[in-house]
Amino acid sequence: MIQEKRVNQEDIVEEEKSTSKKRLTPKDYLNKVLAGTATGIVVGLIPNAILGSVFKNLIHVSPIFATFYNAVNIMQFVVPLLVGVLVAMQFDFNPMQSIIVGSAVFLGSGAYKVTEHGVQMIGIGDLINVMLLSAIAVYVIRAIGNKLGSLTILLLPIIGGAGVGVIGMFMLPYVSKITLIIGNGINSFAVLQPLLMCILISISFSILIISPISTVAIGIAIGIAGLGAGAAAIGVTACTAILVVGSMRVNQSGVTLSVLLGAMKMMMPNLVKYPIIAVPIIANGILCGIGGYILNITGTAKSAGFGITGLVGPLAAMNSSTSTVKVLLAFIVIPFVGAFAIDWFCRKVIHLYDENIFKYI
Repeated sequence: MIQEKRVNQEDIVEEEKSTSKKRLTPKDYLNKVLAGTATGIVVGLIPNAILGSVFKNLIHVSPIFATFYNAVNIMQFVVPLLVGVLVAMQFDFNPMQSIIVGSAVFLGSGAYKVTEHGVQMIGIGDLINVMLLSAIAVYVIRAIGNKLGSLTILLLPIIGGAGVGVIGMFMLPYVSKITLIIGNGINSFAVLQPLLMCILISISFSILIISPISTVAIGIAIGIAGLGAGAAAIGVTACTAILVVGSMRVNQSGVTLSVLLGAMKMMMPNLVKYPIIAVPIIANGILCGIGGYILNITGTAKSAGFGITGLVGPLAAMNSSTSTVKVLLAFIVIPFVGAFAIDWFCRKVIHLYDENIFKYI
């Protein structure tokens, strides 16, 4: 029995070694990091996207809804942790390794700040840094493998968790400048002729929402407002519409519904694998930008990056005295009718792509 137990332990060790030493190409790394990131974002953000506005509007009915609202709202803050764990699982890490990756990613994510009053949660962090740190943490843990022996449970959290987390903290100020640079570029559109401004901002946000860049962070960082904020929200909706229309044919209803409710970033791997997907998104962004200008759709910095998620964009437009009919045209009719027409033209008329580019990876 002792010999059998020893053999089993050796098999486990060999299996762990094969897992840690399995060669992966840069493309494999990228695909696994993107897949884990996309799923983590969906898991962390969907509860608030679906229920946040509902519970917020019911707080006056009963205090219990305030608790429900806080629960789904606070869940967003653990997105970096979820991303780290889910990326680690893509690499077949064991539970301890996975949670160490998640911890490292959270530490360097920028989802919190340390003040004289303690630690304050401020958002979901910088997604670019989250992805980079996920890759670094995975690399470090794979490189360590089983070299720590019996000290693994003591040293791996220090090296792979706290150590990599500190690296992320040093990286964050520099990586976050990417978002600022993009934001300043978009902000420069504000001085252009209003129609051109709406088109360019709509296009920008339609692409950003399916990238690691946070559209909400961009909108708040540049203080976009008025017609520009309305164009930004419409641009996000333009991307949503294209992804929903494309997803309906090739994905299960749950995937399509998740995209409709705000999980556009779950399709990031598709953008990387099939860059052509940007063509219908940009085309719909142009159409929706023109519609937003004609209908005079406005918004605020806080609503710019949401689109129709939680009805934030439409409600912001209505709060600025825009009629319900115009809001419905701008956020429902134009984006989704346009998406059907553009997707049909790209697939059936010019044969630019096939429907499989929308297959959830």
